[in-house]
Parts: sequence; C-alpha cells; structure tokens
Amino acid sequence: MRMIAAFLLMLPLAACCEAGEGTRTVGDYLDDDTLRAKQLARCRENPGELAATPNCRNATEADGKARLKRMNKALGG
Repeated sequence: MRMIAAFLLMLPLAACCEAGEGTRTVGDYLDDDTLRAKQLARCRENPGELAATPNCRNATEADGKARLKRMNKALGG
C-alpha cells in the first residue's frame, strides 16, 4: 500500500519534467566542433536559465580545452 501511495505522490512530479536532449560529456563536445558551437550559442542566448546546466558546463569546459590545444599547437607543441 505504501508503494502505491508513494507512486501516486510522485506521478505529478514526473509530469512536470521535460524530456531533455540528454547530457553530453566534455569528450563529446571536444570531438564535435559544430555540436559545441551550437550548445555554446544556446547557453549564451539564455544564460539565466541554462548557464548552470550540465550541457552548458560541459560545452564550456570543452571549449576551454579546445582553445588550449589550439594555443599549444600554434606554439609548436
């Protein structure tokens, strides 16, 4: 009986959550420049809502790593 009550109480919470695109890793964003650019554009368009999301954080981290790789390559490393 408790399980049924708990399920019924949790049901409205599940209905209010949107099905997202899924969380991508830093590696995913490092491997795909286009995907990273699109995600960063979305994050910068609405930073109030999206800046703290895992995808924005991962895309930002990947962007920093990609910049370091490019700088290292430009310096001959």
